[in-house]
Amino acid sequence: MIARRILVALTCRIGKDRGISVKGLAFCNGICERHVRRYISQLRGEGYAICGTPETGYYMAQTAEELEQTCQFLRSRAMHSLVLESKLRKIPLPDLLGQLHLKT
Repeated sequence: MIARRILVALTCRIGKDRGISVKGLAFCNGICERHVRRYISQLRGEGYAICGTPETGYYMAQTAEELEQTCQFLRSRAMHSLVLESKLRKIPLPDLLGQLHLKT
């Protein structure tokens, strides 16, 4: 229900220049920012092209470039988390990811 309200709110925010902050979405829907992020993740998992960074806020992709920028941002965050995990476990990142080691 709330996820659908967030989706409706974002359908009129097409393009990077029309983004809304997580704080704005939280206020409009009467929920905390953490829940907004959870619903955004859920909607993305359903295939909705919701873009955004802390600088732009959330918006629906208008161009392939906007979608690519968001994908790069998400990949960078994911890689950062994986690097932190490898350091905590004291193992190299390739070992954490289960990559094969081939003799050269």
